Amino acid sequence: MARNVTETRCEVLVIGGGPAGSTISALLAQQGRDVVLLEKSHHPRFHIGESLLPLNLELFERLGVSEEIAAIGMPKYGVEFVSTRNDKTTMLEFCDALDKAYPSAYQVRRSDFDHVLFRNAVRRGTRAIERSRVTQVDFRPGGADVTARSEDGGEQVWRTKFVVDASGRDTFLAGRLGFKQRDRKHNSAAIFGHFSGATRLPGRSEGNISIFWFDHGWFWFIPLPGEATSIGAVCWPYYMKTRKTAPEQFLLDTIALCPSLVERMRDARLISPVTATGNYSYRSQRSVGGNYILLGDAFAFIDPVFSSGVFLAMHSAFVGAQTVVTCLDHPERASRAMKAYDASVHRGIRAFTWFIHRATSPVMQHLFLNPSNRLQMQSALLSVLAGDIFRGTRLGLSLVAFKAVYYLFSLSKPKTAVKAWLRRKQMIRDPDAQSAA
Repeated sequence: MARNVTETRCEVLVIGGGPAGSTISALLAQQGRDVVLLEKSHHPRFHIGESLLPLNLELFERLGVSEEIAAIGMPKYGVEFVSTRNDKTTMLEFCDALDKAYPSAYQVRRSDFDHVLFRNAVRRGTRAIERSRVTQVDFRPGGADVTARSEDGGEQVWRTKFVVDASGRDTFLAGRLGFKQRDRKHNSAAIFGHFSGATRLPGRSEGNISIFWFDHGWFWFIPLPGEATSIGAVCWPYYMKTRKTAPEQFLLDTIALCPSLVERMRDARLISPVTATGNYSYRSQRSVGGNYILLGDAFAFIDPVFSSGVFLAMHSAFVGAQTVVTCLDHPERASRAMKAYDASVHRGIRAFTWFIHRATSPVMQHLFLNPSNRLQMQSALLSVLAGDIFRGTRLGLSLVAFKAVYYLFSLSKPKTAVKAWLRRKQMIRDPDAQSAA
């Protein structure tokens, strides 16, 4: 039987209608580019990653969606860190960052947030097609042929000059071209759900995110608009492999290991399915190619302890839009533009990974729970947590001082540091990978 295949042309083909894909589509379309955005699902749809950074607000302003985001968001002024080792708690607020221009962010339901950005892309002139799953990309000189399948089984081939992979954790191109690599320095998995009735912080702090450290990793506690609270655990592989029950019970049993969180959830009730996901952190060997770029999670996904995902995805879309325009209009400058884009996305990842790889260590927990602003260390740290890593804010010396203090504390307690290092090395080992080896 002959297949129902149609062929259509476009200038730029974007795979994925999440924050990265919708943002770059809007930016390119409003410049008059012929942009097609293919989204495998239908908005609004559930997604994790509900906590935003203050520097997201600057991007919302540039996109023209600030008021829409404010209407669906809960104000977030800071981050609460809680340790189960000594029941100590500290609150860090973004207003204490070096640049005071963005003292708050939002917590959002990602279904609503992603839908706002998707509608904005359409409003700007993007040809957006939902329930269209990309199944194949064949690159050729001057562009690519992208095959997509609709829900009814029909196929369409898009002849495009440029492909933008914003497929998120599907990592369409990186997976198929073989350059996706798991982050072996921070191998982790997550399990999460939504609850009603969880006790939030009082007053102005109600929307702040809480991070709870416990023996097997850390929890997030994210208050969402309305009654729902997003609660999830990011754990090491060895712990996740102990699961013998359904995901719902395993999440509840894991929460029971953190008394501080249990106290906040005495009256809480699970109101959503529980989702578990593995191979949590990864990075692609490259972010660019002859006729394509990778945005956001399609390039790399890092541990979400500092809520950097949406910000890095959207920022990559802004830089990516400039890169695509240069490649299309000035091919002689394409190589330089691609290198600049690659440097930008790697810079964003590096800004957070040093802290992420050490976030569960006793020394890092001590520094977060006992903040000091000598040499503006706390202010510089808050600037990073706010996402102020691309604007030229002078963080260098203060961050060097913070890292020096971290290493000095580690050297002052060598037995504790070595024990923690050995334990972490054992915890991040993936049992399946070991047995396969």
